[in-house]
Amino acid sequence: MPLEIKVLDFGDIELESSFLVLGRDCGRTRRVPVYGFLILGGQYPIVVDTGYRDNAIMESLGMRGLQFHENMIERQLAKYGVRVGDVRYILHTHLHIDHAGKDDCFPMNTTVVINRRELEYSVSGLMHPQYPKPDTIHLIERLHTPGALRLEDLEITGEIELLPGISLEAAGAHTEGSMNVHVETAEGRATICGDVIYDFNDQIIQPFHSFGPEEYQVTGNHGGSKRGEKGAIRKLMYSKSKFLLPVHDKPAKIDGGRVVGRMDMSIPGPVAQSVPRRDWFPA
Repeated sequence: MPLEIKVLDFGDIELESSFLVLGRDCGRTRRVPVYGFLILGGQYPIVVDTGYRDNAIMESLGMRGLQFHENMIERQLAKYGVRVGDVRYILHTHLHIDHAGKDDCFPMNTTVVINRRELEYSVSGLMHPQYPKPDTIHLIERLHTPGALRLEDLEITGEIELLPGISLEAAGAHTEGSMNVHVETAEGRATICGDVIYDFNDQIIQPFHSFGPEEYQVTGNHGGSKRGEKGAIRKLMYSKSKFLLPVHDKPAKIDGGRVVGRMDMSIPGPVAQSVPRRDWFPA
């Protein structure tokens, strides 16, 4: 049975613009959404990423959290008739402060699935304090609770099928252990890509300070090389995925390495905005 993805709205954050796209509007503040995802249509509901813990914790990064009552994960799930206890798996694209903050809202018989390298990276200190103490402590508690945590070795195994219609693959960007979540829908594969992409317009459609048509711009927040970041974006754009779903921008429809439409809060769903073909040189 084809699966569907519902976009969960966990509120917004305000942060320095060049954190999102390298070198863009340095010193200026930008407000962006924080999304999670609910996969429906399978044996049980699956959640991908859980947002940030509370508004106060975002201040530790010099950011402003804008999370209100309607953004609470319980209320977001309830819009689709799902309770936290119904969720069988939580899948994490990675474990940064705005992705794994609400895991402790779920019982220990909900299994959290992450790439093992991401757990290692989260305690390495290399991107401290983007991995806050309370989130990390909770994951260690799950590590010592049978069935509460599942670790994958995606750099070794390659893409693996977690459940029918859902597979996991190392992302190769943003953090050392980030992973992409592939979901098979009635309209083709959709890939939840975490923070490999922050901003479709300034990174891909009209790349900021770019010198070529597919010289994608990188984010201002990554733990690896710029070559790796660019390569990971290119891999997504030319994969068999028909839809890409980042955490801080609306989903996009992809065709032939181009963004051809912007989606709203459901995949499959209608195209909310068409994106005209952009040729680098005039015909």
